[in-house]
Amino acid sequence: MQFQSGLEFAQRMDREDPLASFRGQFSIPRTSDGAEEIYLCGNSLGLQPKLAREYVAQELDKWAELGVKGHFDCEHPWMPYHEFLTEAAASLVGANTDEVVMMNSLTVNLHLMMVTFFRPTETRFKIVIEDHAFPSDYYAVESQLRHHGIDPEEGLVLLKPREGEELLRQEDIETLLAAQGDSIALMLLPGVQYYTGQVLDFERVTRAAQALGIVVGFDLAHAVGNIPLQLHDWNVDFACWCTYKYLNSGPGSVAGCFVHRRHAENTGLNRFAGWWGHDKQTRFKMENRFTPIPTAEGWQLSNPPILSLAAIRASYDVFMQAGGMAPLRQKSEKLTGYLRFLLDTEVSEFIRVITPEDPQQRGCQLSLCCDAKHLSGRELFERLEAAGITSDWREPNVIRIAPVPLYNSFEDVFRFVQILKSACNE
Repeated sequence: MQFQSGLEFAQRMDREDPLASFRGQFSIPRTSDGAEEIYLCGNSLGLQPKLAREYVAQELDKWAELGVKGHFDCEHPWMPYHEFLTEAAASLVGANTDEVVMMNSLTVNLHLMMVTFFRPTETRFKIVIEDHAFPSDYYAVESQLRHHGIDPEEGLVLLKPREGEELLRQEDIETLLAAQGDSIALMLLPGVQYYTGQVLDFERVTRAAQALGIVVGFDLAHAVGNIPLQLHDWNVDFACWCTYKYLNSGPGSVAGCFVHRRHAENTGLNRFAGWWGHDKQTRFKMENRFTPIPTAEGWQLSNPPILSLAAIRASYDVFMQAGGMAPLRQKSEKLTGYLRFLLDTEVSEFIRVITPEDPQQRGCQLSLCCDAKHLSGRELFERLEAAGITSDWREPNVIRIAPVPLYNSFEDVFRFVQILKSACNE
């Protein structure tokens, strides 16, 4: 698409945007003078869908009016409530409905998956993650190694960019696998790398690793609701994600989990068990013999918090009203492409973008490094905050900007770059 400078172009793009009306379905924070913020931080915490307040209130009213009976004889009963989210969740990650479940939190789910899928032997005991993994993933993997009596110095393999580069190269991943594949048990990679915004080739990575007998899992925290996913078709073994970023479900909301059907149907797999993962037909016979549900639900532990699920259901309903990921991705490529165009034409002397330019290798997010000699990245971030821009700072030197197609506009992007330019020139 041929982008143009100037406010008139941005406003024309907004008038022609078939998804523009969805902005009105979200609560946008305001500055101290009452103006709407330019909120470009959906990669960290998505804005609140107005529908969430309605759905959560319904469950509070149900609790007040029905008490324990709210589990059964009413609209959206609590007992199967998580099932009301399954179809949308499966659609967003490219899965079958028996392969997904909403449960726990992201890192808890990663631990539960590693209990099942990281089964080290004397010769195959290593886990591969990227060098700049999100700290929680690093902690989880390191603690799993220690749990099995493996020194992380021996068992942790780090994928690193080449000297002087920011991004991982596919051929370097495959070279590492070829060199150490016989000793690697598990590869855990991000769907979107949180710091650089890079998207790897899921299918190619999965195929290369599995050909060597390596289990492949993904942390999709920054990917779900951001980029199109086809987890079943890519043959991914497992994946986990949170729902408070692009899925707009509220801080600390219940997470999601994918287990490929070929594993989910295998009730003999080792796992940590809890009663919500027990066969639904016999769960309330209260017998002490665990029978896993032969789907992803078999990894559930406890009944989930309904108020959080209600907020997730509200967000999923908005996604489905928008037509799912296809139209959102179409707008996202234009919106982030427009942002990249303006950064290159307006502030290239001060700002370096480390996120790949190819839309197939990125989602909404662009990661900006400040190269101005008179200004640090942190100082620039603080100037943006003071000017009504909500963005995201990550050490050591990145400002993350994520125009979200559900509620951000082309005018948001235009105004942001004008404010950024002014802040750089001060």
